[in-house]
Amino acid sequence: MNTEIAGVIFMYLAMVGLAIPLGKYIARVFNGEKTWLDFMAPLERLIFKLSGIDTKKEMNWKQHLKALLTINCLWLFYAFFCLLAQGHLPLNPDKNPGQTPDLAFNTALSFVTNTNLQNYSGESGATYYTQLFVLMFLQFVSAATGIAAMMIVFKAMKDKVTDKLGNFWDFFLKTITRLLLPLSIVVAIILAFNGTPTSYKGKDTVIGLQGDTVHVSRGPAAALIAIKQLGTNGGGYFGVNSAHPLENPNYLTNMVENISIILIPIALVFALGYYLNKKKLAWVIFGVMTVGFLMIVIPSIRAEVNGNPALAHLGISQPTGSMEGKEVRFGPAASAYWGICTTVTSNGSVNSMHDSMMPISGLGQIFDMMINSFYGGVGVGYLNFYIFIIIAVFISGLMVGRTPEFMGRKIEAREMKIASLIALLHPFIILVSTSIAAYVLVHFPNANWVVKPSAWLNNPGYHGFSEMLYQYASAAANNGSGYAGLTSNDIFWNVSSGLVIFVGRFLPIIGPVAIAGLLANKKFIPESAGTLKTDTGTFGLMIFAVIIIIAALAFFPALTLGPIAEHFSIK
Repeated sequence: MNTEIAGVIFMYLAMVGLAIPLGKYIARVFNGEKTWLDFMAPLERLIFKLSGIDTKKEMNWKQHLKALLTINCLWLFYAFFCLLAQGHLPLNPDKNPGQTPDLAFNTALSFVTNTNLQNYSGESGATYYTQLFVLMFLQFVSAATGIAAMMIVFKAMKDKVTDKLGNFWDFFLKTITRLLLPLSIVVAIILAFNGTPTSYKGKDTVIGLQGDTVHVSRGPAAALIAIKQLGTNGGGYFGVNSAHPLENPNYLTNMVENISIILIPIALVFALGYYLNKKKLAWVIFGVMTVGFLMIVIPSIRAEVNGNPALAHLGISQPTGSMEGKEVRFGPAASAYWGICTTVTSNGSVNSMHDSMMPISGLGQIFDMMINSFYGGVGVGYLNFYIFIIIAVFISGLMVGRTPEFMGRKIEAREMKIASLIALLHPFIILVSTSIAAYVLVHFPNANWVVKPSAWLNNPGYHGFSEMLYQYASAAANNGSGYAGLTSNDIFWNVSSGLVIFVGRFLPIIGPVAIAGLLANKKFIPESAGTLKTDTGTFGLMIFAVIIIIAALAFFPALTLGPIAEHFSIK
């Protein structure tokens, strides 16, 4: 067990050690400085020339959002119709059929928004064509969209007074060519050399040790798995995601995939410090995020390592901890660590079944997605955190009698209204959606859905409620993981979670970009003795308090009905 804990500590330290130089590199890329990947510039210029895009033409925040939303709508329609017709498209050796309209709607929305919630099994629900040219394509562009939106905010914070915030297409393409693609190639090579499939052949037939005939799915999996981890996408090539022995063959690949989950989100925090020349601010933000992460991951690991108290009361020994739903090759500590890493970001991949974890772990995973700003997804993690910074600056200014200012701009009523609406939106869509699902389950148990509401849950009581709460928290946080005990592939869940995914993705992008654009147009006020310092530990504590208070007040009653009640019922 000590070896497992040492492995977890090594993974985190390696992740931070890699993130710092990567953050410096990212800042150099977007500052226009020389980097070792400048040989990609001719390819970028060719793409821009063919697309008719002039990257020297800078955009204001409204033009950025117009470009972002327009291209995402085009990708949505492309994905939807490809998924409907995939049974008739090439690269389908296993003859998988097209998806139903409600499932295609959910899947297309899910991958366009970097959510990758999968109400289907990858082996049978998608073809090689849609895995590569729809789902993997969207994993690249959705991650790049989030980082491009973050760079708009960075640019607004950097320049003193401006409405020229760079070019969206320049941010977007450089994110792919200079960051996501090179890192994905490295991770994919590691996976391929450790046994992850990279072929275009159909299912293989294997005779097991007991003489059973097993049909094993294959395909070009390594490339998709690399970007699903690095882009905080999380959509697994196989149905059970990174718990599958071909998707995650051994402990080395488990470490590489786990490090990949949070590598870029942490690197982007350090990139802010280098890009703005505000390294102290970056360390304050990193410190707040890390304290929050550790407060969740440590209890989860402890709960899984100690085992199930209900079994202990029956006199059943658990020398290896709680192993239900976990891979023996990873163990409870590494599984718990992955579970928190994947939910503290918008990754959503799994190497064990979250539905089988202890209530404390389930509580941590759901709470991660409810907060949605401790590291968070690539780009959007900082955007969510930016909202809490604005609120914390405003409250702090009122408390100490100073004008609320951030990065030399006054925060006034308009910015606070937007920030407040975005902060309240997240709990609103999660709690309202969960209450509607619970109402339908109780009052219409035999309604004529594809799956009757009475058959939605494999577990009654507290855990059943947690399954529904988890589903909508995952959708709203654009996470994509789920409690496997929920039967979610029906019209109700596909449509309702699809709508939550859409709102949970784009409004939290629009809000911070709008705030940053409005602030960038204001008169720049140099720092003075009366300026509220935002790069201190004290202000970091203020941000942390704002995050916890807002999340606790909004979500504590729902958590009490689910994982908290379940925890006390088995003690």
